[in-house]
Order: sequence, then C-alpha cells, then structure tokens
Amino acid sequence: MKMMAQRQQIVDYGLKLIRSGLTTGSGGNLSILCREQNLIAIGPSGIDYDEVGVEDVVIIDRSGHKVEGCWSPSSELSFHLALYDQRPDVSAVVHTHSVYATTMACLHWEIPAVHYLVAFAGKKVPLAPYATFGSPELADAVADSIGEHNALLLANHGLVAVGAEMRSAFNVAEEIELVARIYYQARSVGQPVLVDDAEMERVMEKFKSYGQQDDQ
Repeated sequence: MKMMAQRQQIVDYGLKLIRSGLTTGSGGNLSILCREQNLIAIGPSGIDYDEVGVEDVVIIDRSGHKVEGCWSPSSELSFHLALYDQRPDVSAVVHTHSVYATTMACLHWEIPAVHYLVAFAGKKVPLAPYATFGSPELADAVADSIGEHNALLLANHGLVAVGAEMRSAFNVAEEIELVARIYYQARSVGQPVLVDDAEMERVMEKFKSYGQQDDQ
C-alpha cells in the first residue's frame, strides 16, 4: 500500500480527535499531503474513527482522483485540495466539529486575540462564510478566507486547522478549541481585554522557536 506512514497517522490522529473531544463519531476529517509523491492520504467518508484501519484510508492525487482505497474519501475532499493548492507551506489539514469553536462559528464570530495562544492561528481566527458541506462553494470560501492563518472557522459548521505536518495541525486545532472556550466564558461574564497587535507579533515570533528544536 502507498503512503503507509501517512495512513497510520490518519488512523492515530482520528482516534485522538475523538479522545480529545474535538469531534464525535465520524465528524470532521483529516488529510496529509506528500508533496514528493503529489499524493494525499485522507480519511474515508462516514466511517467512525474507531473503525478506521490503515487499509481504509484513501489515497488520492492532487486532482482528487482516487489512486488507492476501496472507500469514498471524505465528503470535504474539495476544501482539502483547495487548501493544498492555496498554501504551499501546508501538508496537513485537520477539520473538527469541536464544541466551542463551532459555537463561535454558529455565532458568526471571529476569535480575536483574547489570549496569546491565538498565535497558533495568527493574530485572530477568521471566519469563512457559510456554504453547504462538501460543496465547491465551501472549498472556495475556505481558500479565500484562510489567508496566512493556521486556523479558520467555518460558519455554522466547525473549524479547519492546517500545518506543515499532522502534529502541528492537530496542535493548532486543540489550542484554538481551548481559546474558543476561554472567549466564550469571558464573553459570558464581561467584555474581555484583548492582547494588542504588537504583543501578538512578539508571541508569533517566539512561537517559531518554541519547544524542542532540531540541532543545527
């Protein structure tokens, strides 16, 4: 089978989506682009994450044609393809229906810099306008709205997070769900004071060297 390492990551991180409370059942989706092979590993449509094995992960090309796999790919394939075309720095996409981020999306609220951890996405988490799931219109809305951000709310739908690899994309999804919850709770009791642009610039720069770095 092609892309075995990426297939295994789709299985493993699908289970993490469930265990982290970022989605339920078969909601949301994950994909990984191998730019060297120009192939994408993406989860199958409508199968619960705890039932997906490596053999169930679908391999497609950059045009969306199936290369390997017995199932249909995720119904949101079109916006995964659009993101990879739009952002050459992105090689992994995580889409969730996490409760607090989705609450913001249903309110049609962007998530501002209520906490410095918004920097995982950028200076804010923007909002894409509503379009029917799986539609070309949604793919266009996602591609048009993502900009340089690493997370995007989909109106009345959920969250999309992107990264250079699956671990970073998943971390963005987790951290933005936390910030969405903080924003919801803060707005419930008052008007939160936002972190200013200059500080967010400093935080975003620090994040570039955050954590364990490879030896040079």
